[in-house]
Amino acid sequence: MVDTGPVVTHGRVLRIAVPIVISNATVPILGAVDTAVVGQIGLAAPIGAVGIGAVILTAVYWIFGFLRMGTTGLTSQAHGAGNSSEVAAMLTRSLIIGLGGGALVILLQGFVFATAFRLSPASADVEALAREYMSVRVWSAPAIIAIYGVTGWLIALERTGAVLAIQVLMNGLNILLDLWFVLHLGWGVEGVAWATFIAEWGGLALGFWLCRDAFLVPAWRDWPRVLDAAALRNMASINVDILLRSLMLQAIFISFLFLGSDFGDVTLAANQVLLQFLHITAYTLDGFAFGAETLVGQATGRRDRTRLRRSALLSSFWGLGCVLLLSGAFAGAGGWIIDVMAKAPEVQEEARHYLIYMVFAPIIGLAAWMLDGIFIGATRTRDMRDMMAVSAVIYVVSVLLLMPRLGNDGLWLALLVSFVARGITLGLRYPSLEAGAGRADPGD
Repeated sequence: MVDTGPVVTHGRVLRIAVPIVISNATVPILGAVDTAVVGQIGLAAPIGAVGIGAVILTAVYWIFGFLRMGTTGLTSQAHGAGNSSEVAAMLTRSLIIGLGGGALVILLQGFVFATAFRLSPASADVEALAREYMSVRVWSAPAIIAIYGVTGWLIALERTGAVLAIQVLMNGLNILLDLWFVLHLGWGVEGVAWATFIAEWGGLALGFWLCRDAFLVPAWRDWPRVLDAAALRNMASINVDILLRSLMLQAIFISFLFLGSDFGDVTLAANQVLLQFLHITAYTLDGFAFGAETLVGQATGRRDRTRLRRSALLSSFWGLGCVLLLSGAFAGAGGWIIDVMAKAPEVQEEARHYLIYMVFAPIIGLAAWMLDGIFIGATRTRDMRDMMAVSAVIYVVSVLLLMPRLGNDGLWLALLVSFVARGITLGLRYPSLEAGAGRADPGD
């Protein structure tokens, strides 16, 4: 019999997922502290500058999000196959891409900043301060993009506690330095930028330390293996597929916001508030989707269909439990959440009118979120790309048919239809994914 490794259990799924859920929960805290600290200056421009600067850099770094997903899928498969040399080589490849991508952002910073402000003009004061903020923080681009690769690698090995440690260190150090640089030393917007710069490089340093076992294996610097043309082509193909899929998904959400602006400022604000419910759902489900990526990837590496199916089912079982809780929470406390996020009575009233869509959105979107994780683990990224394209077309058709008749209700329905389309189209491709995993019994 071939060793199939640890059994896939409910406890194993939770050990992977829970640290990711906690890690994601810390993300909004940092943004709130940044805003609160800069708000103590007593001027509006610094708050706007930090907000705009952070949004621009986050959008640029988001382009490299494929590195986290691609690294998880490929590393988990190598780990499942028992190929420790390839596991170590994958870490080096992801670090090369991450550090190189960050260096490219630094080289192109002038073009990036100028383009961003042409697309989203700001007052002279805000733009000047935002450029000051970004001109410091951009130098940590290699660190933050390389961290995508490090976290993808750690997730693949089920070391999500290490991912949580990196996030806690970065956010905690950032908050402490925010308080010191801005409130004590009076560095203003530049102090917020330096705090983030130091925290991001500190996060990468901790990431290196947490991955130190990989650097004990000579394969991490076995350059013929690391730079193997076939491996690099495969990694590039997977990453491009993920990037294209992500761009199409982002286009749906951006178009949703732009189309919502046609209904007036109040409706636009209400839509923005309600989108935060989707962010909460995504942050929560990420833990179980990452669990699916890891366990399905390992099963694919072992060529074990039975283990793959069990990994997909158990991860999705906990994902279902999560979305039922979220839907119940949104139904019971959604009005209170809206009141916390928006103080304008007219926005509160408008958001409550559309809250019903957020009650059902987690359940409707479950299949799409979980199947994304399953397909990433199996590195069936071409299917992800193609089914995302089909879903985007269905979204556009739904908008054209529903918005003229139902207004903003039609827009929300079109967005939910796109979730259903993603779930159904990927679900139809799942049997092919499972069939490609290899023999049903690896001990045959």
